[in-house]
Amino acid sequence: MVILGIESTAHTASVGIVGPGARILANVTDMYRPPKGGIHPREAANHHAEVFPDLVERALVQSGIDANEIEAIAFSQGPGLGPCLRSGATVARTLSLSWERPLVPVNHCVAHLEIARVLSGFWNPVLLYASGGNTQVVAFANGRYRILGETLDMGVGNFLDKLALAMGGTFPGGPLIEQWARQGTTVHPLPYSVHGMDVSFSGLFTAARAALARGVPREDVALSVELTAYAMLCEIAERGLAHLGSRELVLGGGVACNRRLREMIERMAAPRNLRTYAPPPSLCVDNGAMIAWTGLLAHRVGLDVPVEGSAVLPRQRTDHIDARWRETTPALSGDDG
Repeated sequence: MVILGIESTAHTASVGIVGPGARILANVTDMYRPPKGGIHPREAANHHAEVFPDLVERALVQSGIDANEIEAIAFSQGPGLGPCLRSGATVARTLSLSWERPLVPVNHCVAHLEIARVLSGFWNPVLLYASGGNTQVVAFANGRYRILGETLDMGVGNFLDKLALAMGGTFPGGPLIEQWARQGTTVHPLPYSVHGMDVSFSGLFTAARAALARGVPREDVALSVELTAYAMLCEIAERGLAHLGSRELVLGGGVACNRRLREMIERMAAPRNLRTYAPPPSLCVDNGAMIAWTGLLAHRVGLDVPVEGSAVLPRQRTDHIDARWRETTPALSGDDG
C-alpha cells in the first residue's frame, strides 16, 4: 500500500509518499516566506496553489513510482489556517477524482504523533507537541487521542515568531531566537506560567519585550526566553508522564527541532529512566510524509470520505479524531505491548 499525503496547514506546502512500515519514498516541501512580518493566510494559500503541481511531480519522481501505484490520497483537514487548508484540500480532491483514488482526511496534530510513534518504535508514547499554532501534551485512551494539557493563549512557535519580529528579526523566528540564545551569557528572570497541565506565553512575551526596552541585550533575552519557555514544556511533559505512569515521550512540531529543547527534555528524562525520541528535523516540521503515513493508517480501517464530505476544519481538535487504528493499544499505558 502506497499513500500520497498533502500538507498545507500554515506556511508549508508539502507532498509525501509513504509505503508500509512508514517507508518514506518521497517528502518534498516548499515554504512560504513573507517579505515582512508574519504569515498572511491568503498570500500563503496562493503560494501553495502555485507550488503544489510541481511538488506532486517532484514527489512522484523522487519516489520512483507511477501515479497508478498510489492507493489513496491523504490531506491535512485541520487544524490550521483556513485558506491554506483549502489550497491543499483542493489539490487532494483533484488528484482523488482524476486518479480515481480514495480520499483520506488527516488531523495535523495526530500526524505528528503517528510519525514519531512509528519511527521511535514506542508502542504508546506521550507526545509533547510544540509548533506555531499548537502546544499540547497528548496521549491515547479509549479510541481517541486526549489532550492532557495545552497552551492557554498562543502556541510556543507563534510566541517565538512574534518575539523575533519584535527583536528586529524575520519569519520564521524560532531559528533566529535559537541562534541569538547561543550567544547569550546572562539569564534574566521572566514569568514562568504553568497552570496545572497548561501553559501560557503571553506574559513571557510582554516581559521579554520589556527587558529589551530596558536595554537587556538581545542575546540574553533570547537565552532567558528559551530556558524559561522550554522548562515550562518540560514540566508539563513530565507531569503528564507521571500521571499516566508512562515511560515513553516523543516530540513533534517545528519547535521540537530546537537543540536546547531536545537537550532539556533528555536531562529531564534521564534520571527518571524515561525513553524519549525526537524525529529528524525534516519530520518535526510540517511535512507531507506524516500526512501520508497517518492517512495509510486511517485508510486501512476505512476512514475514507467522499469529496463532498471533505470540508476542511480549521479548528479541528486532536481529541475529535476517531483513531480506530489504535483500538488494540492498551489505554494510557507506557508498556511496549
